[in-house]
Amino acid sequence: MNYPLKLSFKIFALAPQIRVADNAGNLIFYVKQKLFKLKEAVTVFADEAQTKELFKINADRILDFSASYQITTIQGEKLGSVRRAGMKSIWKAHYTIFDKFDKQIMNIREENPWVKVADALLGEVPFLGLFMGYFFHPSYLVTLVDGTPVFRLKKQPAFLEKAFSIENLQTSESSQDTLTLLSILMLTLLERGRG
Repeated sequence: MNYPLKLSFKIFALAPQIRVADNAGNLIFYVKQKLFKLKEAVTVFADEAQTKELFKINADRILDFSASYQITTIQGEKLGSVRRAGMKSIWKAHYTIFDKFDKQIMNIREENPWVKVADALLGEVPFLGLFMGYFFHPSYLVTLVDGTPVFRLKKQPAFLEKAFSIENLQTSESSQDTLTLLSILMLTLLERGRG
């Protein structure tokens, strides 16, 4: 893939939708979260017209405090899962990525929780909130179990929308890159309300 990848939220959509494009602007994924579901349900498409489904991400429970999100192909083959660390994520977001055998392979951690707090609080101030997208940029680091950094997700300056970039910090692509990118997408959907 041609990094960095750009994630941008559709501005005027009832259900959260994310367009994921590579550095050249080519669409990689189009993500749509289903509304009014008791359990989180996300569909990942190959196109913006939403005609070709690629993956599904579904929560294992109704309350998502410590939920695990199963990532599968459309045929139902399990790729892995991503789990929010309940108590650890109250102050500083912490997620764990598991492979299809439920073996922990990576962690995602927020780099500076104070940035998220400032972004969320000041973003609610009338008029001032319109400009906060230019000043505070929460970021998340994806690491292997041994602590080696592999990806960084960072909020980008944007006006009237939320945009993020995914930077590849490793020298070569891994067979786990698709699972990791889908886990990052789920994290983005879950954390967007927190800043």
